[in-house]
Amino acid sequence: MAGRVAGLRVLLVEDDDGDAVLVTALLDEVGAPVDVTRVRTAREAVAVLPGFDCVLLDLGLPDASGLDGLRRILERAGQAAVLVLTGHDDEERGIQALAVGAQDYLVKGQVDGSLLLRGIRYAIERRRAEDTHRQLREERLLAQETARLERGLLPSPLLTENSPRLTSRYRPGQRRMQLGGDFFDAVTGADGSLHVVIGDVCGHGPDEAALGVCLRIAWRTLVLAGLPDEQVLNTLQELLIHERHREGIFTTLCMATIQPDQAAAAVYLAGHPSPILIDDGGPRPLPRDRAGLPLGVLSDAKWSALELALSPGWSLLLYTDGLIEGRIGAGSDRLETEGLVELVARCDRPNLVRELVAAVERTTVGDLDDDLALVLLEDTR
Repeated sequence: MAGRVAGLRVLLVEDDDGDAVLVTALLDEVGAPVDVTRVRTAREAVAVLPGFDCVLLDLGLPDASGLDGLRRILERAGQAAVLVLTGHDDEERGIQALAVGAQDYLVKGQVDGSLLLRGIRYAIERRRAEDTHRQLREERLLAQETARLERGLLPSPLLTENSPRLTSRYRPGQRRMQLGGDFFDAVTGADGSLHVVIGDVCGHGPDEAALGVCLRIAWRTLVLAGLPDEQVLNTLQELLIHERHREGIFTTLCMATIQPDQAAAAVYLAGHPSPILIDDGGPRPLPRDRAGLPLGVLSDAKWSALELALSPGWSLLLYTDGLIEGRIGAGSDRLETEGLVELVARCDRPNLVRELVAAVERTTVGDLDDDLALVLLEDTR
């Protein structure tokens, strides 16, 4: 049985022909903008759901006893509100239906067309309000979890007044607006050396972010314990293999140790983009002849240091690949490290991090989809 084609789509689940005719007549009486589709059983209702704004459900169906039919309808209702119809002597069951998940109930014989239409509209609005409240609650929980992960991924560096100046920036991918697996940290060792790490767990989501937190905290612990750089990397790889949530997860990582006199550094690359050194000779990427595999690819992988002499006034930019993977044209070309070096050369040194991120956003096409992290170290001698 179908009414006028306009307005609200209502599924009437009613096995009694007389009651079904009455419902349609009441809506016709007030010119309700409702398109009514009728089925006789819960099984038929489940077969045509979802796709309606509201379900008018008789609890006394031939194939569903008690609230069983309601539960079956709710499982398939999608965004539809459910308005229960009860008999004169069964109002208590209508109250029980609300507890199960129905939006409202009406007692047959006690409604006219206006009240029925108002009940349908109220049930729909209540369902929308419930959906909105649930979404807000989920977003609030996600924000709280993101904040917890952010505190783990992006700690306060442990620096001294004699350490190189450190400026950092982190931003999640524009389309997700949630943290991924990028992390960084910086701590000063007992001998005054500054140890810095930046890493990127492959993939996106809370599992990757949690693994990034685990690796970041482990790195800080190992460095503060005074372990040699090579042993730190080996231990991080072992930890990654044990803690990753599935086989094949790997992490790219760059680790640098700046000597106390800020005149030399040792840089380790584990599948990570090359840092950019900036001095009187201009910006240039560090050579990759000592670069090794990402952590987690081969269990017996080894890494060796690139020994770097630093001239007065140097800066060293460490970053994750989210900064260089944006497209720069209509094709598939990416910014890459070479393009980033060109942008660095155009930026004002005192505001390099802020200006560089803005320049990358202007240069690339569309939003930067991936997370990005930057750490800029600057000579303070």
